[in-house]
Amino acid sequence: MHRYFTDQRHETLRHRVRDFAECEVRPRIAEMEASRSVCHDLSRLIARQGWIGATVHRAYGGMGAGHVAKTLIIEELSRVSAAMGAMVQASQLGVAKIVHFGSEEQRKTWLPAIASGDCLPTIAVTEPQSGGHVLGMESTAVRDGDDYILNGRKIYVGNSHVGDLHGVVVRTGEGSKGLSAFLVESDSPGFRVGEQKPAMGLHGFSFGELFFDNCRVPAANLLGREGDGLSVAYSSSVLYGRPNLTAVSLGIHQAVLDETTKFCAERQRYGKPLADLSNIKLKLGRIQSRLLLARLSAYHAVHLLDQGMPCDAELMNAKLVNVESALESAQDSMDIHAACGLFTDRPVERFLRDAHHIFAPAGTSDIQLLRLGELALGQAKGEWSSRLAELLRLDPAEWPDEEDTSDPEEASATVPGQRTGPSAGRRSWFAPFRVSDRS
Repeated sequence: MHRYFTDQRHETLRHRVRDFAECEVRPRIAEMEASRSVCHDLSRLIARQGWIGATVHRAYGGMGAGHVAKTLIIEELSRVSAAMGAMVQASQLGVAKIVHFGSEEQRKTWLPAIASGDCLPTIAVTEPQSGGHVLGMESTAVRDGDDYILNGRKIYVGNSHVGDLHGVVVRTGEGSKGLSAFLVESDSPGFRVGEQKPAMGLHGFSFGELFFDNCRVPAANLLGREGDGLSVAYSSSVLYGRPNLTAVSLGIHQAVLDETTKFCAERQRYGKPLADLSNIKLKLGRIQSRLLLARLSAYHAVHLLDQGMPCDAELMNAKLVNVESALESAQDSMDIHAACGLFTDRPVERFLRDAHHIFAPAGTSDIQLLRLGELALGQAKGEWSSRLAELLRLDPAEWPDEEDTSDPEEASATVPGQRTGPSAGRRSWFAPFRVSDRS
């Protein structure tokens, strides 16, 4: 029986991602942990699987598989490596701005490249002085003929050091209507990436600084209209950022349970497995209970997204519940492991470090509670899931048939003006992982 709003195709996709994660990601964890730097080749390898295009319409070369599929992809990667799950979630967050606000020409140009893995997108909003207060940003864009000139600095940008296309929100005027969003290619004159700084967790993932020094961007790269920047930032955060980070937390949480139960079955105390002790069973029971509730909240929220139904509250709650419960369970696991959990030969300390990285992005727990309180009081200013429902609803016609296993090499492009990658005849997204996918 399929649970959590998935069907056979979802579960087959889950097994494909799981096989890939075990074969290709797990062997590289030790290297990523030791270097504490971005893993470029693995990021590209994952992108070439086509999973960044989970919510991209098949007309643009994407999977057209929806938000439930996107969630399980991120969850399964995060179960093995939260860093690589974070890489995928940040890229898919970068997709949102183009899907929601991109012109047809921008979609034709960029979505096929993203779906094929030839372009990794980001979204850059946060600044050093204003933090999560979007309206406090100071970076600017000034019109100059057929271009805009960007100046400023962005921080905590997911995929900063592997991104090819940055969705940058800057100030073009005063107040809430004075923010605009632009697509900035990584080779644009006047653009540079800051030095990567070692972080507590998510080793292998990059979330660094972007600098714009008289960076010239074509006016055609404006997303939507001038003044749409706040909408680009908020909608991307609510509809993609929160569920994506929820999925990372969920993967970490599952890994915590798996590793802790394994440890308790193997570790001996008083001549018996640690798992035979009642106090240990109680802690394991709490982890299991939290995980069941967390998974239900996560998949219910994205199921509503796929149905095109209002679900801002469910998305906020899913992020709150998953982040908090993953942190609590990781701490319980550390308690069970005791001194054993302090050494890096066991992954439990990595789980706790990685889980802390998911707390702040797309709103801390206090922000989620504040917004939920406003919804309860009827003070919310509309729901993004309602405003963009038509773009979020999963069209059943999008789902490929299981026998759709055409060779991508034989595919012909159907989207004029695309930069790269096949758009039609793509091998079915739930087909088993193949050795040839690694090249």
